[in-house]
Amino acid sequence: MDDFILNTGSGGISCKGCGRTMGQLHSFDYLAGVPGNAEDTDLVEVQFKNTRKSYYLNANKIPLEKGDVVAVEASPGHDIGTVSMTGRLVLLQMKKARLKPDFELKRIYRKVRDVDMEKFEEAKAREHETMIRSRQIAKDLGLEMKIGDVEYQGDGGKAIFYYIADGRVDFRQLIKDLAAAFHIRIEMKQIGARQEAGRIGGIGPCGRELCCSTWMTSFVSVSTGAARFQDLSMNPQKLAGQCARLKCCLNYEVDTYVEAQKRFPSREITLETKDNTYYFFKADILAHTIAYSTDKVFAANLVTISTDRAMDIIAMNKKGQKPLSLADDGSLPEAPPRVDILDEDGLTRFDKKKKKKHNNHGHRPDRQEGHRHNRNRQQGQGGQQGASES
Repeated sequence: MDDFILNTGSGGISCKGCGRTMGQLHSFDYLAGVPGNAEDTDLVEVQFKNTRKSYYLNANKIPLEKGDVVAVEASPGHDIGTVSMTGRLVLLQMKKARLKPDFELKRIYRKVRDVDMEKFEEAKAREHETMIRSRQIAKDLGLEMKIGDVEYQGDGGKAIFYYIADGRVDFRQLIKDLAAAFHIRIEMKQIGARQEAGRIGGIGPCGRELCCSTWMTSFVSVSTGAARFQDLSMNPQKLAGQCARLKCCLNYEVDTYVEAQKRFPSREITLETKDNTYYFFKADILAHTIAYSTDKVFAANLVTISTDRAMDIIAMNKKGQKPLSLADDGSLPEAPPRVDILDEDGLTRFDKKKKKKHNNHGHRPDRQEGHRHNRNRQQGQGGQQGASES
């Protein structure tokens, strides 16, 4: 059996391609263990804070593995990042990122030294204080924006301010004030509400960590049409995520519902039988069933049939024929109501029920029965004694 390799980047026993989890930017390098993989290209993928990553040239042929902390070229100065991928897959990652052929590659200087890490830690320690003060400066200028985070460069000479804004913001005066307050180079970067939620993280209603903070790298717009196709109630509190936008997971199954609805008749078509006229009421898309009502507004004489039966009746109506009823050869038994196991019992089911100790007169029931029994025995004994004396 092969021996496990101690990966210094992950801090545990694992394969070279695994490394530690780096949020939604994590990629499994399945070619890491292939001999000669790292020597095929000098390109290296390096990750920074806040889902920021870039590609650098290892011109000095430094032996690097996933998880190594390196000092890279920046403009100006240098930055500190973590190697997230080496070898042939870096070329595929660059292609996936749609980088232009004239993309300017910066160099990797070296693996970090103690001096580099000291400067980096000092810069990171100032990020929270800088964010709070920059928010106050933006508020004093009356700008409609929120500064969500601040990322200092590895040498502390530059900072990226991540902000959220609904519209365009003229922050020219803000940059001047920030540069005068912190004496560093300023870079403003706008992010969306979904990126902000992914940066903060959290637990979704499904009980798992947010998709935007674990694996999602690109965000596709979500419309209310995705909820309509899935017959979801238009409740903003249930459809909105922690970013106050429509949940990204609404797009996960919408294609399945759209494909399934192609086999459903139009909701505007009424079904004619010899005894009544039926109107569309509701549909179970995944079960391929439709419930029809004899009233357009409310549920009256509901009949649930399959989609095939509905299409057959529509074909008969086009020919001028009417079946005896919808239930002929196509009725479905009434489905039992769906029960949520979470609603069966409340949290009070764990509480011990207290026994009733006293009745209305303040006596225990068992004692009262005992007194009544003793009284009857005494009365019986007294009656027997009186009879013997007489």
